[in-house]
Amino acid sequence: MDTPDNWRKSSYSGPGDGNECVEIATTPTHVLLRDSKAPARAALAFPVSVFAPFLEALKRN
Repeated sequence: MDTPDNWRKSSYSGPGDGNECVEIATTPTHVLLRDSKAPARAALAFPVSVFAPFLEALKRN
């Protein structure tokens, strides 16, 4: 999988915690998540088809 160059931070990250958040990037086939404090480390990769159900499950808990 290619490394995306479109990483963006959560809209919930304010000025006081700008480096304490999750970043997200998309490719045609995957959605990737990484820790903004350690961007060079591994990212979680989700197939596009399972990312929305993953978020919905998080919201329920």
